[in-house]
Amino acid sequence: MSFRRRSARFRPLALTATSVALLAFGLGACDAGGREDRDASQPKAAAGPSVVAPGKPGEPARTLSADEAAKAGTDDSPNSADFSYTHMMIKHHGQALVMAELAPKQAHSTQVKRLAERIAGSQGPEIGAMQGWLDNNGGAKRKNVHQHEAMAGMASEKQLAQLRGAQGETFDRLFLKLMITHHEGAIAMATDVRAQGNNVLIEEMASDVVAQQTVEVGRMRDMK
Repeated sequence: MSFRRRSARFRPLALTATSVALLAFGLGACDAGGREDRDASQPKAAAGPSVVAPGKPGEPARTLSADEAAKAGTDDSPNSADFSYTHMMIKHHGQALVMAELAPKQAHSTQVKRLAERIAGSQGPEIGAMQGWLDNNGGAKRKNVHQHEAMAGMASEKQLAQLRGAQGETFDRLFLKLMITHHEGAIAMATDVRAQGNNVLIEEMASDVVAQQTVEVGRMRDMK
């Protein structure tokens, strides 16, 4: 009699514990299912971090996904602006060498002579680098013919004849005048190809032209 009462008393507790266990299991399963549903509904993150790509001169920067950055970084094939710039700049540098070669015998100022020496020492190798780039990229098949007047900063044949006939301080003044204009033309051409070209190596060479010749223009203005 007392045993039945004790059993009756403990049965509800046993049922309650079982119910709690089942309830906990059910809630866990529901929670797991809910997480799966929520995870499925969330957009998957793009593989890899995003990349901020600087824009070309005058353009804003862009934020690219890792995949977009990888695709963008693989295509630096030269375009018509790259080829046109290289052909023109070889001729442009060539005229600078012609003017610089006159300075040792005709200039009066030691500063002008040293400037001319630096110009010859830098632009000669640059011509070689650009010619090598053309050879490696089929530039001979895309050869362009440009008149001097079409290239910014080029001295005319009359101006070159005047420079060849000048001596001493007269040569110095004319040399600085022509070379400042010549450098400013090169800077303009290099700035254009940085905005319009597509090849990384040409962009780097053009950036060097802008940096170096901007400094030299400042020096020449101080020497006038």
